[in-house]
Amino acid sequence: MFTGIVQAVGKIVRVHPLEVECPALGLADIAVGDSICVQGVCLTVSAITSRGFTADVSGETLRVTSGLDRPGEVNLEKALAMGGRLGGHLVTGHVDGVGEVLQFANGLLQVRAPPDLKRYIAGKGSICVDGVSLTVNRVEGDIFEVNLVPHTLKVTTLARLAPGAKVNLEVDLIARYVYRVLNTDETKRPR
Repeated sequence: MFTGIVQAVGKIVRVHPLEVECPALGLADIAVGDSICVQGVCLTVSAITSRGFTADVSGETLRVTSGLDRPGEVNLEKALAMGGRLGGHLVTGHVDGVGEVLQFANGLLQVRAPPDLKRYIAGKGSICVDGVSLTVNRVEGDIFEVNLVPHTLKVTTLARLAPGAKVNLEVDLIARYVYRVLNTDETKRPR
């Protein structure tokens, strides 16, 4: 479990296996088998290196995400420790879909989500974009907008976004469960 509060920006330096350099993350408390959220994707650490870590990435993960298939900067967050601060919202690191940036100017980011995710996106609700917890300002159909404050732009990879960019999206976990409860017909359940 994560919070969507990015702790460091690292850099993918090799793809197979995925190798991330991240001297700013501080790995003294990380061991093989621990989870780290990389660009919104929960990955299992397979080795600690002198400058970061490696992780295995399945073909399925590569198929349903963006940004793990090439070298470049990535948002990083260690798994939430029980009793730790929850500064963002509950994030699993299980990407629900890849969105497309439509506009990005003056801190306003507009993204088109995959159509099957729109039911989970609500104004003033939470969404995770490339591993960053954000508040939805406006939503219309499958398009939503968020404001990015200067601090977020400074400490994440989101400042590099431009129209056409692909972003990993994770909808709010609570919204997913509320939708499921409200749309389950009790009379059709086997007893």
